Amino acid sequence: MAFKAHLRNNKPAIIAISTNDGLSGNAKNLGMLLDKKNVYFVPFGQDDPVKKSTSLIAHYDMIIPTIIEALKSKQIQPLLV
Repeated sequence: MAFKAHLRNNKPAIIAISTNDGLSGNAKNLGMLLDKKNVYFVPFGQDDPVKKSTSLIAHYDMIIPTIIEALKSKQIQPLLV
Protein backbone atom coordinates (compact mmCIF):
# COMPACT_ATOMS: atom_id res chain seq x y z
CA MET A 1 0.00 0.00 0.00
CA ALA A 2 2.89 2.36 0.72
CA PHE A 3 4.30 1.69 -2.75
CA LYS A 4 0.97 2.55 -4.38
CA ALA A 5 0.66 5.69 -2.25
CA HIS A 6 4.10 6.87 -3.38
CA LEU A 7 3.13 6.42 -7.03
CA ARG A 8 -0.25 8.07 -6.50
CA ASN A 9 1.48 11.11 -4.95
CA ASN A 10 4.15 11.28 -7.69
CA LYS A 11 6.95 10.30 -5.31
CA PRO A 12 9.83 8.00 -6.31
CA ALA A 13 9.57 4.34 -5.31
CA ILE A 14 12.71 2.20 -5.14
CA ILE A 15 12.80 -1.55 -5.83
CA ALA A 16 15.69 -3.83 -4.86
CA ILE A 17 14.82 -7.18 -6.39
CA SER A 18 15.75 -10.63 -5.17
CA THR A 19 13.94 -13.41 -6.98
CA ASN A 20 14.57 -16.93 -8.21
CA ASP A 21 12.48 -16.51 -11.37
CA GLY A 22 13.34 -12.98 -12.52
CA LEU A 23 14.44 -14.22 -15.94
CA SER A 24 11.50 -16.58 -16.41
CA GLY A 25 7.99 -16.13 -15.01
CA ASN A 26 8.58 -12.68 -13.51
CA ALA A 27 10.42 -11.16 -16.48
CA LYS A 28 7.18 -9.75 -17.89
CA ASN A 29 6.29 -8.11 -14.56
CA LEU A 30 9.76 -6.58 -14.22
CA GLY A 31 9.46 -5.21 -17.74
CA MET A 32 6.16 -3.53 -16.89
CA LEU A 33 7.66 -1.96 -13.77
CA LEU A 34 10.70 -0.71 -15.70
CA ASP A 35 8.31 1.29 -17.87
CA LYS A 36 6.43 2.90 -14.93
CA LYS A 37 6.96 6.53 -14.02
CA ASN A 38 8.58 7.13 -10.60
CA VAL A 39 9.70 3.49 -10.22
CA TYR A 40 13.45 3.10 -9.85
CA PHE A 41 15.48 -0.09 -9.54
CA VAL A 42 18.62 -0.74 -7.55
CA PRO A 43 21.09 -2.14 -10.12
CA PHE A 44 20.80 -5.93 -10.35
CA GLY A 45 22.24 -8.95 -12.08
CA GLN A 46 22.20 -12.72 -12.12
CA ASP A 47 22.75 -14.29 -8.74
CA ASP A 48 24.41 -17.53 -9.88
CA PRO A 49 24.15 -18.05 -13.66
CA VAL A 50 25.35 -21.68 -13.47
CA LYS A 51 23.24 -23.09 -10.63
CA LYS A 52 20.28 -20.66 -10.73
CA SER A 53 19.98 -19.52 -14.33
CA THR A 54 16.83 -17.40 -13.84
CA SER A 55 17.73 -15.86 -10.46
CA LEU A 56 18.26 -12.10 -10.04
CA ILE A 57 19.59 -10.13 -7.09
CA ALA A 58 20.07 -6.42 -6.44
CA HIS A 59 23.46 -4.95 -5.61
CA TYR A 60 22.52 -3.75 -2.14
CA ASP A 61 25.58 -1.52 -1.86
CA MET A 62 23.94 0.62 -4.55
CA ILE A 63 20.76 1.45 -2.57
CA ILE A 64 21.89 4.91 -1.38
CA PRO A 65 23.18 6.01 -4.82
CA THR A 66 19.90 4.75 -6.35
CA ILE A 67 17.88 6.84 -3.89
CA ILE A 68 19.96 9.93 -4.63
CA GLU A 69 19.40 9.54 -8.39
CA ALA A 70 15.70 8.73 -7.93
CA LEU A 71 15.23 12.00 -6.04
CA LYS A 72 16.57 13.68 -9.21
CA SER A 73 14.07 11.62 -11.29
CA LYS A 74 16.88 9.55 -12.84
CA GLN A 75 17.45 5.81 -12.98
CA ILE A 76 20.98 4.95 -11.86
CA GLN A 77 23.02 3.38 -14.64
CA PRO A 78 24.00 0.79 -15.54
CA LEU A 79 20.87 -0.97 -14.34
CA LEU A 80 21.92 -4.49 -15.34
CA VAL A 81 25.29 -5.37 -13.84
